[in-house]
Amino acid sequence: MAAIYSLYVINKSGGLIFYKDYGSAGRMDTNDSLRMASLWHSMHAISQQLSPISGCSGIELLQADTFDLHCFQSLTGTKFFVVCDPGTQHMEGLLKHIYELYTDYVLKNPFYEMEMPIRCELFDIKLSQAIQKDSVALLSR
Repeated sequence: MAAIYSLYVINKSGGLIFYKDYGSAGRMDTNDSLRMASLWHSMHAISQQLSPISGCSGIELLQADTFDLHCFQSLTGTKFFVVCDPGTQHMEGLLKHIYELYTDYVLKNPFYEMEMPIRCELFDIKLSQAIQKDSVALLSR
């Protein structure tokens, strides 16, 4: 079983611009993935406002009985989050690596329009390699 179930990329307005499912059980349809992204964006924004700590950047980890949700927000407001097995470690490093892939293969693509859905084959290939490499590393620990 893969340690990572799915990956979401949400633009600063809360729109889902990328979704990839890596788990075999419980696959979501398009509407469910859009609702999940919208819900996470809203919870993230509310947590920033309700935090007693000034300068809080929002929820970074949501732990549940059956999954963990790790989030990384870039300086531009784009959010990257993975849903993975409970207790999965080192997701922050993977999310930062995914952000680097995003900047290298999506933002530098002259045909990509900001805030629009990501349709970049090279990004997909590099992302699959990174997830596969990380899953192998997690299984060997």
